[in-house]
Amino acid sequence: MRSPTKSMSKPQMLTRTALLAGFGVVMFLFESLLPHPLPWAKPGLANIATLLALYWLGAASAWAVTLLRILLGSFFLGSFLNPGFWLSLAGGVASVAVMTLLKKFGEKQFSVIGISLAGALAHVLAQIIVAGFLIVRRWEIVYLLPVMLWPALFAGVVVGLAALFLLERLSRLHDDAKSDLGNRL
Repeated sequence: MRSPTKSMSKPQMLTRTALLAGFGVVMFLFESLLPHPLPWAKPGLANIATLLALYWLGAASAWAVTLLRILLGSFFLGSFLNPGFWLSLAGGVASVAVMTLLKKFGEKQFSVIGISLAGALAHVLAQIIVAGFLIVRRWEIVYLLPVMLWPALFAGVVVGLAALFLLERLSRLHDDAKSDLGNRL
């Protein structure tokens, strides 16, 4: 999957990063409206924006999208700086860190779906660590890990599939736009 980053100007990169951050915030807010079968289990749809940014625009944009969607989303939900915010921030930072490293050093070994899956697992692990250390202050919370990992595995695959589909569409749109421009010249 080829990234058109090299052909983008700085304003184009900023605009696309902002659009993906906006998409991430909308997905973050949408997830808050969905029923949760388990109190902590969210589908992670906002992570689609991070994966798109990582593959389409690069690591810096992926970090910006993640941090902006968590900060703005929690602000809009009224959860800024509450325990849920810290859990979300820890999970988001761990997720984007793992996905960035895997893309940089293991892109040939891992697909978009594999990288999404690793990000989902990192998200859960970070949340367990933060919950155990800062919120409940009891390490027995690790017993929830198996229960939390199954929804994360499912969500990681679904988010990875959605990101893969959108990246293929973006790649085709980019190629069509380039060929259209070539035809006009």
